[in-house]
Amino acid sequence: MKQQTLPLMEHFYSLQGEGAHAGEAAYFLRLGGCDVECTWCDVKDSWDAHQHPQVEIEKMLEWIIKSGAKNCVITGGEPCMYNLDPLIKILRKKKIFVWIETSGTYPITGHPDWICLSPKKFKNPLDKIFTQAHELKIVVYHPSDINWAEEQAKKVSPECLKYLQPEWSKKDKIAPLIIDYIKHHPEWRLSLQIHKYISIP
Repeated sequence: MKQQTLPLMEHFYSLQGEGAHAGEAAYFLRLGGCDVECTWCDVKDSWDAHQHPQVEIEKMLEWIIKSGAKNCVITGGEPCMYNLDPLIKILRKKKIFVWIETSGTYPITGHPDWICLSPKKFKNPLDKIFTQAHELKIVVYHPSDINWAEEQAKKVSPECLKYLQPEWSKKDKIAPLIIDYIKHHPEWRLSLQIHKYISIP
């Protein structure tokens, strides 16, 4: 039987740098391909899937097992452009927890243990994704994005964790605004890209 392949931009074992699992060790699989194309995206090289090699999912599993990682982050690009069911199945058979990072523009396949929804203004998420999300992470580039974040937050479940994250190039200006906002709206949490502060992948 032919093995499934996916376009893989990069893979590495590191620490999750942002959101609910910040500081936890995880193996990252960054898939190529994205049609959301945020203007401030920090991995624009991921947009064109054809620029990245097709890699067998069994090879990905081999790397993860060899690293000793207990968690795997499937990110992109937009990973949900692809059928992730075969990949997630083989990871979970090895007791590896699977975290997905998605803009929510495609249905989620497989059964990941954690879904981080990071919607963007450039392309609306599917309605169903909001109810599936364990974590809502809004990247704040402009102060008006906080109001937009509140509109998105109305769509998630009460159990969903909510994060505001300053866009990296605007962090010095935006972070103080977010901190002040969270003080008055404590249902939100602050997310920072700590991997960039300490210069790890």
